[in-house]
Amino acid sequence: MVIDQPQPRGLPGAARLKRPIDFRAVYAARQSVASGPLVFYGRQRTDVGAPTRLGLSVSRRVGNAVVRNRWKRRLREAFRLVRQDLPAGVDLVVIVRASGPPEAGAPAARRIEQLMRDGVARLVNKMKRAAGQTGLRSD
Repeated sequence: MVIDQPQPRGLPGAARLKRPIDFRAVYAARQSVASGPLVFYGRQRTDVGAPTRLGLSVSRRVGNAVVRNRWKRRLREAFRLVRQDLPAGVDLVVIVRASGPPEAGAPAARRIEQLMRDGVARLVNKMKRAAGQTGLRSD
C-alpha cells in the first residue's frame, strides 16, 4: 500500500533569518516602509543565487504568546505565497506594531497577504531606487 505524503507547506530553513547578526545587517541597511500594522525592513545581499529570506519580530506589546504566534503563522504563509515575486537575495524583516490579534478567517488572511505584497513591493522599489535601478522583477 502506497500512501501519498502531503508536501510540506512551511518555509524551508534557508528562507528564514535566524541569527541576530542577520537581523542587525538588515536594520543597518536603513531601508524601511510601513504598511498598516506592519513595518518592513530590507537589504539586498550580494551573494549570487542567494534565496530571499524572512525574519519576523513580534514584541510582547502585540499580545500574549497565542496572538504573537498567530501573527507569525499568518506572515510566514503570506511570505510563502509572495516570495516567488521577489528578487533573489533580499533579506526581509517584518515587525508587527502593537495592534492586537490578526483578524480570523480567509478574508483576513487575504488582507494580510495583500499587506505583505504591497509592503514588500514598496520596499523593493525603494531599495532599487537607492541602488540606482527601478521597478520589480518581471518574470
